[in-house]
Amino acid sequence: MGNRYLITVLTVMLISSCAPAPREVQVSQKADPNRFVEAKKLFGAKRAGSTQSPQAHGSYAKGCAAGLMQLPETGPTWQAMRLSRNRNWGHPETVDFVQDLSRKARSLGWAGIYVGDMSQPRGGPMLTGHRSHQIGLDADIWMNPAKKMTLSPSQRENISAISMRRANGAFVNKNWTRTHHEVLKAAASDRRVARIFVFPGAKVQMCKDEKGDRRWLSKIRPWYGHHYHFHVRLSCPKGSRNCTNQAPPPAGDGCADAQRWVNDILNPPPPPKNPPPVKPRRELVMADLPQACRGVLQSN
Repeated sequence: MGNRYLITVLTVMLISSCAPAPREVQVSQKADPNRFVEAKKLFGAKRAGSTQSPQAHGSYAKGCAAGLMQLPETGPTWQAMRLSRNRNWGHPETVDFVQDLSRKARSLGWAGIYVGDMSQPRGGPMLTGHRSHQIGLDADIWMNPAKKMTLSPSQRENISAISMRRANGAFVNKNWTRTHHEVLKAAASDRRVARIFVFPGAKVQMCKDEKGDRRWLSKIRPWYGHHYHFHVRLSCPKGSRNCTNQAPPPAGDGCADAQRWVNDILNPPPPPKNPPPVKPRRELVMADLPQACRGVLQSN
């Protein structure tokens, strides 16, 4: 009796080990075959936006966007640069903002604005460059005072942006003008704008020059680089339930903070004696992004 019972148990165990995996595991694997694929490879391959209602999914540095619009390559007061990158896409609010700012720049004396990277057609991590610009709410505006809106595609590939910094970003250089101040002020004064990144010396200069209402200065944030262009970031549009805003800037005009940045540039603090090892940045995979981003990729 004991031997027959043992043989029965062993037979059941053998059959169980050969049985197919539970149905829910099979469905899960089949439903998301790209779970561990680098997201930038999938989003970077898309050449057009999705045929969905406009929606930002996730955060500025970990997300994607449905229903993005392409900023026309050329308008009366703007030109999109580096067309080969196909990064002149944005949420309709972003496209509208860029066009509004271009008209304001013209009223201030420029011919308009040159627009750098916005987002890829469906947002998401970019193949190269930016960590943000993923949800269609970021736009880089070149510092060049635009003089004409008739640059050819070839010229837009080869023309260089102009740096505004001196002493490694502690001060502005001779290319900086009062019009730069006014264009940035116009951008920061727009209710849709959450913050604008620019090199520290520019923020300090604007703090010195502004004699009127200073509330807009709180949106101008010092950050590394950003001397060839300034980076505008919009807040999540109304109704964007799956969009995560960045924390608002600290109270006040932020001028003291910008001055600390400048002080550190001019008199760098000593490096730590035992700095922690720098871990290489891990590329985002599809599993890192909101679930909705699978649908954005799969949409027509």
